[in-house]
Amino acid sequence: MHALRLILGLLLGLFVGVIVNGSFIELGIIIFPYPKGFDINTNEGMQTFYKLPLKYYIFPFLAHAFGTLSGCLIALLLVRKYLILVVYTIGFMFLVGGIIAVIMINAPWWFDVIDLSLAYIPMAWLALKSNLAKKA
Repeated sequence: MHALRLILGLLLGLFVGVIVNGSFIELGIIIFPYPKGFDINTNEGMQTFYKLPLKYYIFPFLAHAFGTLSGCLIALLLVRKYLILVVYTIGFMFLVGGIIAVIMINAPWWFDVIDLSLAYIPMAWLALKSNLAKKA
């Protein structure tokens, strides 16, 4: 039974985290529409992302941070043993996704540093410090 809860917690945590991440990205595009002629869905758009003003980096960071945090919190609802392993696995998997995004999207170096250092593993740690982790 523990193995099933562990696997379900890990998979559901990743799934919910990805949904939250994508939702924040979409919300950011609605609140801050890209300038005319800018298309993030093309290679050219991804390579010129660094030219965008600061406001276009708010929601990607929030998406990465809250996606990771929500995924970790969902996992904590299901997992009773190996909390640290499951939560940090989710944080690490989102970090790997962030590293891939850094490689693909030409964002400013300062955003990459902030994003990779604050949005993933610290959010997993924060989830472990939450009341959900203490109740497990």
